[in-house]
Amino acid sequence: MIFVIVFISFVSVPCPCVQAQTATNSSVSAILVFGDSSVDPGNNNHLVTALTADFSPYGIDMSNQASTGRFCNGKLTTYFIASYLGIKDYVPPYLDRTLGIEELKTGVSFASAGSGYDPLTAQSLNAIPVQLQVEFFKHYKAKLEGVMGTDNVESHIQNAIFLINCGTNDLAINYFVLPVRRRQYSIAEYQNLMLQNAKKFVQGLLDLGARRIGIVGLPPIGCLPILLTLNHQHECIETYSIAAKQFNLMLQEEMKAMQNANPRVLLIYDDIYEPLQGIIQNYKEFGYDESSRGCCGTGRLEMSYLCNCLTPICPD
Repeated sequence: MIFVIVFISFVSVPCPCVQAQTATNSSVSAILVFGDSSVDPGNNNHLVTALTADFSPYGIDMSNQASTGRFCNGKLTTYFIASYLGIKDYVPPYLDRTLGIEELKTGVSFASAGSGYDPLTAQSLNAIPVQLQVEFFKHYKAKLEGVMGTDNVESHIQNAIFLINCGTNDLAINYFVLPVRRRQYSIAEYQNLMLQNAKKFVQGLLDLGARRIGIVGLPPIGCLPILLTLNHQHECIETYSIAAKQFNLMLQEEMKAMQNANPRVLLIYDDIYEPLQGIIQNYKEFGYDESSRGCCGTGRLEMSYLCNCLTPICPD
C-alpha cells in the first residue's frame, strides 16, 4: 500500500534512534522490525493472502533481481539502517523457517503487508496484526533463551533497536476505503482507537524488554495513488492527509508521555510526513518525473498480483 517514494524518503531521513547510536555491533545487538508492507521482507509469503510480492517485477533492481516478498523494486529502508549500524545487509522475515540462530540473533522483521494498529485492518486483508507480531516476538525471545540463556537474552534485547512502521493501512484502506469502521466511528474516534492500540503495542514491547524504540508516523495518505484513483482525483486529497497529520501529532504526544513515564527507555517519533510531502510537492527537484503514480502498470491501482511479469513498468 505504500509506494517506493515512501522508502526513499525514509532513507533520506534516518530514524533519530539510529542517529543516536554509533554504527558498530557493540552498541546495537540486533534490529527488530514491526509493521506493514513498508517493512515486510517476505512474511506474507507464508500466509494465504492476496498481498504477496515474491514474483517479478518486485526486486527488479536488486543485484540478482530476487523477488523475496519485498513490496518494492529494491532494498527496504530497514536494510539500509541495518547496514549503517554494521549489523547485517538485510533484515529477513521471521517466518522464514530456514533462518539459523545466528541470523535470528542479529534481528528479523515481524512485519506483514496489510497490517495496522486496528486488528480489523489485518483481518480484512488476512495479514498479521501487530498484536500477533508481539506474540511472534515472544516466541523469538524463547528461541534465543534456549541457546543464550535468560540473562543474556534480556541484555541482548535491551541493546536492540526496535523499529515500527505502521498505521497507513488503517486510515487509507480500513477507514477511507472499506465501509465498516466509517459506520462505527467518526474520524476523531477512529484516530483515538488507532492511538490506544499503538500505545498498547509499544507498551507490550517495553514489557518484553525493549528499551530503544523508533516509531514512524504516517505519510500524507491523500497523495497515495490508490486513494486518488478510487476518488477520481488527480491531486492530493487534503482531508485525507490532514487526518494522517492529526494522528501523527497525537502519536508524537503519546510517545512523549510514555518517554516521561519511562526515563530509562528511549522512545523516538520519526516524522515521515513533512519530508515526503516536500518530495511530492517539489518532485522534479528530487529527480523524479512523476509524483502521483506508481511505477507498475497504470501506476494507479497495481499492487501485489496486479503488478506482475506481464505488467509494463516505467523505464527508470
